[in-house]
Amino acid sequence: PTNAARVIGKELLVGGINGVLFAGLIGAVVWFWFGSPTLGVVIGLAMIVNLLVAGLAGTTIPLALDRIGVDPAIASSVFLTTLTDVVGFFVFLGLAGLILF
Repeated sequence: PTNAARVIGKELLVGGINGVLFAGLIGAVVWFWFGSPTLGVVIGLAMIVNLLVAGLAGTTIPLALDRIGVDPAIASSVFLTTLTDVVGFFVFLGLAGLILF
């Protein structure tokens, strides 16, 4: 597609905005619930990174599958879910390891 870069940019923007909004909300909830602002920051940063990755993968995976001749509507959801789960898990644990310990 000729407008792939524009679509990827828009999805990254939306992912970043959603990441910041949800990170602020969830980070504040965690801070007040557990009494740890550091844990709130870790979860908030992990949320931002994960939503950016989800936005990027949500556009590039279907484009790549279409390019190799696979129906993106059928195959992309499995790849997207797996990627965002794995990235989210490791980003959270990595940030927790760096910041908390």
